[in-house]
Order: sequence, then structure tokens, then C-alpha cells
Amino acid sequence: MSRILIADDEESMRLLVARAIAMDGHDITTAEDGSEALEILVENAGRFDLLLTDIKMPIMDGIALALTAARDYPDLTILLMTGYADQRERASGLDAIVHDVVTKPFSVADIRTAVAAALASKKTV
Repeated sequence: MSRILIADDEESMRLLVARAIAMDGHDITTAEDGSEALEILVENAGRFDLLLTDIKMPIMDGIALALTAARDYPDLTILLMTGYADQRERASGLDAIVHDVVTKPFSVADIRTAVAAALASKKTV
């Protein structure tokens, strides 16, 4: 079982993703924005296997969160989500710290597959 932190400002998306990933037996923690997610990371000393974050969020967006998390917790695997083409382009330069970018809308199967791939990549490193 992996510990996964999900950050998304849309409650319906956060709940959908949390339920989908929990189906695979993972321990899920959620945050409403990047700032809250960063607080949770700090409180837990970065002890998560995966950070799954939306890119476009208020207060602290997913890219700022990813950059900070990668700097402070280099072993943390990061997976981004976005429904915006321009946000996907912003993330294209982050290949060194981000495993992948999942495009919204996605199916439950799509997000479960993306999470499994991200977690598997961590185990092979």
C-alpha cells in the first residue's frame, strides 16, 4: 500500500480521484490547494510515495508545489493533472522532477493506470 497525497481545488475531482485510487488499496490524503498540500508534506516529513496534483489551483499552483516538493523531498514521485493545454505546456520543462502529466478529463481506469505507472517507476529506480 502506498501513501498518496492528492491536491485539487475542485472537490468533485478530488473525491473522484481519491475514490478511484483507494480502490487499489492506497492510503489517501487530500488537500484543497498547493499551500495546504505543502503543509501536509511538511507535517509528514515528505513521507508520501506519490504527490498527485492539479496544475491550476489558487494560492499555490501545482507547478510551484511540484518544484518545492521536488527540492525538499527529492525521493517523492510527482504526477500532475490538468485540463488546460497552456498548463500542460508549462509543465513540459519539468521532466526531471515530474513523472507525467495526466490530461483531464480522464476515466477512473486512466487515473488508476497513471498512478500505478508512477508508483512502479519509483520502485525500479
